[in-house]
Amino acid sequence: MRAAALYSAAGSLLLTTLAAAPAGGAARAGGAAAVPGTAELRGTAVAVARARATGIDFGACSATDVPEAPRNVRCGTVTVPLDYAHPEGTQIHLTVSRIPATQKDPRNSKRKVPRQGALVYNPGGPGASSMYFPLIGKVPQWQRIAAAYDLVGYAPRGVGRSAPLSCEDPERFVKAPTASPTHPTEAYKRQRIAQARAYARGCARRSGSKLRFYTSPNNARDLDVLRAALGEDRLTFVGASYGTYFGALYATLFPTHVRRMVLDSAVNPDPAKVWYRNNLDQSAAFEDRWADFREWIARHDDVYKLGNTAEKVQRGYDTARERLAGKAAGGKVGPGQLQNAFLMAGYDDDFWPSRAEALSAYLHGDPKPLVRLAAPRAETAAEAENGSAVYTAVECNDAPWPTDWKEWDRDNTRLARVAPFETWDNAWMNLPCAYWPAPRRQPLDVRTGPGELPPVLILAAERDAATPYPGALEMNRRLAGSVLVTERDAGTHGIGGGPNQCVNGHLDAYLLEGRVPGRRASCAPHRLPPAVGPAKESKRGSLRAGRR
Repeated sequence: MRAAALYSAAGSLLLTTLAAAPAGGAARAGGAAAVPGTAELRGTAVAVARARATGIDFGACSATDVPEAPRNVRCGTVTVPLDYAHPEGTQIHLTVSRIPATQKDPRNSKRKVPRQGALVYNPGGPGASSMYFPLIGKVPQWQRIAAAYDLVGYAPRGVGRSAPLSCEDPERFVKAPTASPTHPTEAYKRQRIAQARAYARGCARRSGSKLRFYTSPNNARDLDVLRAALGEDRLTFVGASYGTYFGALYATLFPTHVRRMVLDSAVNPDPAKVWYRNNLDQSAAFEDRWADFREWIARHDDVYKLGNTAEKVQRGYDTARERLAGKAAGGKVGPGQLQNAFLMAGYDDDFWPSRAEALSAYLHGDPKPLVRLAAPRAETAAEAENGSAVYTAVECNDAPWPTDWKEWDRDNTRLARVAPFETWDNAWMNLPCAYWPAPRRQPLDVRTGPGELPPVLILAAERDAATPYPGALEMNRRLAGSVLVTERDAGTHGIGGGPNQCVNGHLDAYLLEGRVPGRRASCAPHRLPPAVGPAKESKRGSLRAGRR
């Protein structure tokens, strides 16, 4: 899974009232000297005051920041401390993008819409950038929001040009073809253990002492500095996937700084789940979503000819894995690349037609659609490696992980018996955390009391695999006064601004008017995609969340 946290502080973190705090941003009073993180909180206040005075000097976006950006999308940087406990020490620069509110009602061009401030978006990861986010204002589902808000994206610390992290040579990271056994041999396990150790060493070698400062609490602090640099007294924020986790950390650390907050596809914030147990839960949920996809393919056997039952579709997939293990398609697509391509179908059913068509074509003698879909691309290698490095650093730094291989082996062997689709690949993704060279932290207890926080809107799909639904229920329990909107019998990861008009109605009502339904509300599922081949993937307006 992807999410994170920091130090624990019995109940909620007690904060000292800081003279340098911005308007509307007092902290909770209490025994500050004894509270873990007090130095970081003081450092945040220093950085916030500095950012408010400096602002952001927006100018033209580079091709690296936002490729082919329209002229009204502007980019700049905000400066934050690498270590908030020492705010006068090393500084890093986060890239930011913004497009001003149109202030034009898309339903009535003659009506001027009042500007409500800046809306900051994070797509998750850890390791994903939202520099492209301002472009979403052209999509019909987002036009009313774009009329009222400046749309603001940014690259979090470690991502893109924001003090980037790297753990290995990008060319090595996308080396293909690779294996992906659902029940690995002891020899294969030893090989992956060695790779995990080497990857963790590479992170330390390439990043040095700064590695320890890439954490979810620091992402939350960076968000407060960004808020101040934008000139906002209170934050309006939409976080998806992992973005819900550090959004919840922000709400816990800075409740009086929150104006409106949307948590879309919520990570389970229970400290006992961060992160090892969350990843096991994720693997189990992907098995259910994989079953949904196979059943959909079976219903469209007339199109894909992969079998009229989910079991027959599975046999076809297994056949493809075996063939690819013997001979990689296009010299680049082996079982590992097949798995990666089909894992995306667990995130969004918009991917279902293209995957089904590619599998069908391959099994019927045409590998080209699968190669187009699954072969790694050299031009995206650096970005992919960077995202993986940030993901690993944040999750490994955030919480304790088992350091005994026997525990990993026992838990994943047991789970793979009932959930083979993603279990071991997920384990290998996270195994560097068993050998992590930087200090581990205790997750913060995400929790707010009645009246401490404005209502938070939580969105969740009932069959979401990347952030299983119990996490949304837990988030709803922990943030007092929050409201949970559920898309029933659906599994797309990241549902705000997507094809479900009911969900979008709640999103618009909240962001535009501050209205929320009762403590919980539900929406019927959106329609599944039609069976077409070759498939035309999503042109809808949802912002697909990051890997977590």
